[in-house]
Amino acid sequence: MAAGSSNYWEGEWKQARQLENELDLKLVSFSKLCTSYSSTRDGRRDRYSSDTTPLLNGSSQDRMFETMAVEIEQLLGKLTGINDKMAEYTNSAGVPSLNAALMHTLQRHRDILQDYTHEFHKTKANFLAIRERENLLGSVRKDIESYKSGSGVNNRRTELFLKEHEHLRNSDRLIEETISIAMATKENMTSQRGMLKSIQSKMNTLANRFPAVNSLIQRINLRKRRDSLILGGVIGVCTILLLLYAFH
Repeated sequence: MAAGSSNYWEGEWKQARQLENELDLKLVSFSKLCTSYSSTRDGRRDRYSSDTTPLLNGSSQDRMFETMAVEIEQLLGKLTGINDKMAEYTNSAGVPSLNAALMHTLQRHRDILQDYTHEFHKTKANFLAIRERENLLGSVRKDIESYKSGSGVNNRRTELFLKEHEHLRNSDRLIEETISIAMATKENMTSQRGMLKSIQSKMNTLANRFPAVNSLIQRINLRKRRDSLILGGVIGVCTILLLLYAFH
């Protein structure tokens, strides 16, 4: 019975490892797809800024994105099921005394699943944001070209409009960078404020200790003065006795 339970756990563990390896490869490819999608659209926009062709004709990349997203979601679902089975096994009766080690292994696999899920949703959200932005820009450019061809607006005005649009995008990027710098400055100032409070607390502690130190110094000075007077009196008496002895 114990051997059968051990084989069951090992089988589920191997499946979990296999699914994690597949997910790792899929997520790497998924991230590269998102990066290549962005760079491809940026390059196309730079080279064909005056072309009437819509920016987004990468339907193959969109289909690839949808396919990979479905595959990753399926793998995540399978891995979640394997983790649930492993959890049921660790909670079932008759599990050997290695339950603590099994729980540790299960927690590690759960952490890996959580990391993969977070990475997948983050990459997917970035991809969708890029695609939405490019769709919006493509629609704007298409409207501009339609307006230019339909109403006879000269190329100079169109170029100025496009430059103004690019300036707005650059301004938006600069604003985001400024906000990031302001947030970092705020964090630094908060940290410095904490350091100043700590220094102030130490200064107050030292200030509270100074009266006791001054009292101790005064006692030491009084004792030294008393010892000096005693020593001076002894020397004076000895000198007088020596003089009396010398003249008699």
